[in-house]
Amino acid sequence: MVQEDDNSLVSVVHPICCGLDVHKETLAACLLITGADGRIQSEIKEFATFTDDLLRLREWLAVNDCPVMAMESTGVYWRPVHNVLEGQVTVILVNARHIKNVPGRKTDVADSQWLAGLLRLGLLKGSFLPPQEVRQWRELARLRKHYQESIADFKRQVHKLLESSNIKLAAVLSDIFGATGRLILERLAHQDGIPDLSDLERGAGRPLRHKTQELRRAVGGFFTAHHRFQLCLLLRSIRQLEGQLGEVLARLEEQLTSHQELRQRLQVVPGISQVASAGILAEVGPSLADFRSSDALSSWCGLCPGNNQSAGKRKSGRSPVRSHPLKTLMVQVAWAAVKKKGSYYKDKFHRLRYRLGPKKAIVAIAHRLLKAVYHIIKDGAAFRDLGEDYLQRRHHPGRLNHLKKQAQLLGYQLIPATA
Repeated sequence: MVQEDDNSLVSVVHPICCGLDVHKETLAACLLITGADGRIQSEIKEFATFTDDLLRLREWLAVNDCPVMAMESTGVYWRPVHNVLEGQVTVILVNARHIKNVPGRKTDVADSQWLAGLLRLGLLKGSFLPPQEVRQWRELARLRKHYQESIADFKRQVHKLLESSNIKLAAVLSDIFGATGRLILERLAHQDGIPDLSDLERGAGRPLRHKTQELRRAVGGFFTAHHRFQLCLLLRSIRQLEGQLGEVLARLEEQLTSHQELRQRLQVVPGISQVASAGILAEVGPSLADFRSSDALSSWCGLCPGNNQSAGKRKSGRSPVRSHPLKTLMVQVAWAAVKKKGSYYKDKFHRLRYRLGPKKAIVAIAHRLLKAVYHIIKDGAAFRDLGEDYLQRRHHPGRLNHLKKQAQLLGYQLIPATA
């Protein structure tokens, strides 16, 4: 038996590296230095997470000529460290699920040593960390989503308040926050008793002119001063949030001005609106240089099945990425795409829905849309819809052969119809 040198199996990738175990108030750092004779020198220090302490950490790494360091992506606690080290040291942000230490041997120092040891041998896979400009877009896009969800919560509270006071506006108006609905809500909030709706017949839109009598009946409930106080507060909060949402959208549009041509090419894809195109660029950036293929992008955001196979048996194919902002956005885009007439995605969705159900089918459509987005951004390709009859034309020979066999089994012969 021939014994092989251990170094031939696992080689040192980073002779000098550092592992950080980051927490809210403190962090543990383990610096590993591999000498020319293969011996490893380690130095462990603990730092606070205030900016001046992080600057001392940066100086310590610079004195020891450390070019690379790794840390877990725990919450937002890694961001202050990254702000200080960005541009000075190569930062590898690692998913905590991929580098769990052995249970029973976990301490802050042990975790930093474990991270440094894995980094030294090149066994860590860094997470996607976009440039600072794209990170700012991402924060604005997610803040926009937060405001939209908050506005929707307040609107649901208004619906609940109206129903509890016998105001049945939702039974007459499809959207109580449209022009007519907001006018009535303002009168309910600032007028005692049943509000006067005599001018609605002149000011209401054409579809509502024949509903003025129903609107008068809808506002004739038990709307007291207690309900009026709550409605005033809710409407004030909605107006304030809508104003802040407009500021966020304007700021995001201003920062994406230089990428209008790319956004216009994205908006050709069914389901991708102006807001959706901004959200996509905010999540992945305008180049996709860190993703080698569309499959890698789909796996990163959880839009493709996971691999779980053992002993020749395939187990659950559920993606390990349970929730991701880009996944949520692409599913919303997919629901809009499958409603477009004459689109390939509409036909494909209904074919998949028959076999898989609507939830799995819409995720499959979102996966296909994300592949199109990948090639548009990275390869500069132009989108071309295959058409609603693409799958029917593609499967035409097979269907024809099936019909011929069925006709033969019944004692008939299938003859093509003459023009």
